[in-house]
Amino acid sequence: MSNIKLYMFQSGTQQCKVHDIKMNRGNGADYEIPVPWFLLVHPKGNVVIDGGLAAEGLADPRGYWGASVDSYKPVMAESQGCVSQLATLGLMPEDVSFVVLSHLHSDHTGAIGRFPRAKHIVQRREYEYAFTPDWFAAGAYARKDFDRPGLSWQFLEGEASDHYDLFGDGVLQTVFTPGHTLGHQSILVTLPNNGSILLAADAVCTMDHWHERALPGFLASAVDTVRSVGKLRMLAEQVGATLVPGHDPEMWSQFRLAPDFYD
Repeated sequence: MSNIKLYMFQSGTQQCKVHDIKMNRGNGADYEIPVPWFLLVHPKGNVVIDGGLAAEGLADPRGYWGASVDSYKPVMAESQGCVSQLATLGLMPEDVSFVVLSHLHSDHTGAIGRFPRAKHIVQRREYEYAFTPDWFAAGAYARKDFDRPGLSWQFLEGEASDHYDLFGDGVLQTVFTPGHTLGHQSILVTLPNNGSILLAADAVCTMDHWHERALPGFLASAVDTVRSVGKLRMLAEQVGATLVPGHDPEMWSQFRLAPDFYD
């Protein structure tokens, strides 16, 4: 177990407005949010969690991501793509066995299809919705990322949709947390020395959301969003987990980023 490590990465930032992240807050003020992603090193296989933004989109952001760049402007260098950042740790694309996806919004799908041996794990309802989203959600999905031939997928549904244990040892478990999207899931990582780290992703965009001071600026269901936060809060208390929110610049600055790691 001593060679289990969690690395935290950032694929740049997105420039937006406060109200894009915290509903009805900010009075139009500018806001800049981190775009995190993660690597879990495990004896049974390396796992990329999400992957941030796709570096391929930087050459033509509007052509790749569409009009969403007007609200969420990517600020990123090609060297901040997930493949390039893993190379700094000496990892090649062939060294990744799994890509676990919290959901399929474009700021979380930068790893899909970049790792030829990887199995991609996502909630089935998230995958299906991404192909036919409702009008208000369509801009958040970049079909170029996930509509790729030849990918290996594992869909979680039914009883397996919640608390799926990837390696069967409790190190990485998915937690079904709908609300931000219909099929959102968070990731609970339990490490030998640093204990449990709850990667909430966009189930908890910021600590204002966690403390029930503001809903996130984008959501599919307010009711499910609130209930998922309650579920994660109970889980965090039970296991003593450190919470990592999805896009909170103040909280994100407190974590150790790669090449440093948690073990």
